Amino acid sequence: MRPELEKKVQRAIHLIQAASEMAKKFNQPLEVAFSGGKDSAVILELTKMANVQYRAIYHNTTIDPPGTIKYCKDNGVEIVKPKKSFLELIKENGFPSRFYRFCCKELKEIKDKDLDYVILGIRADESNKRKERYKEPTQCRKISSKEKINEYFPILNWDLQDVKEFILERGIKLHPLYYDKNGEIDVTRRLGCLCCPLVGRKRIKEFKQYPNMVKLYARGGEYFLDNHPHSATTQRFNNVYDWLCMSIFCNNMVEFEQKFGKNLFNDGIDCKKFLENYFNIKF
Repeated sequence: MRPELEKKVQRAIHLIQAASEMAKKFNQPLEVAFSGGKDSAVILELTKMANVQYRAIYHNTTIDPPGTIKYCKDNGVEIVKPKKSFLELIKENGFPSRFYRFCCKELKEIKDKDLDYVILGIRADESNKRKERYKEPTQCRKISSKEKINEYFPILNWDLQDVKEFILERGIKLHPLYYDKNGEIDVTRRLGCLCCPLVGRKRIKEFKQYPNMVKLYARGGEYFLDNHPHSATTQRFNNVYDWLCMSIFCNNMVEFEQKFGKNLFNDGIDCKKFLENYFNIKF
């Protein structure tokens, strides 16, 4: 292991041990927020190396990639079921977007009962937003007027090279999606909620890879339109298939009208047929 990485490992372990001491004062184990991704696999290994009492917990989003539940169980991670599935959330709220991320709040950003100290695998170099938001390896975040959570980021200043080297050095087995056809690790791959609006252009590729997600969106969206007749969304779209095409392929209504020819004088493309042909599915 490179001396530079060795120093980062030792700093991470010391931070985890300090967090554990704080948790102990309130008779709590340290929580390890486990998503099934490469970074959470790294912080789980670091926590084991720190030799502290902990609980690794995975919040089941109901739309994580196949194999995630098994991977969590294989690593001794507790699985917490959500109060509402992603489908139920769409029925209540409509489709998520980059600017309307109700699903994150309901499925991922959850405080576990009686666990106030949590380790997270957040790295600053993942995005400019994270670099701006997370400047220190620890923060106290308010959940409500009465609740707060103390968060620790042991690998905040690690880069992808550090992550890969540590994984290989420690012999960590990753989620199957991190391996290419030759069995080589590709740490640039993303593991998260399927077809997340935040992945940009990759989202269409994921919908192609997991076409049942298109059907799930259609089912939830149709229920939303039928049960929210006065919403702006219901007033704007003739059916769920138009709405789905706008959500998947367009950034706004102007682009939708341009791509699909939908306006006051023209019905444009049949979006249901378009979706069936594009994703090779049948509604």
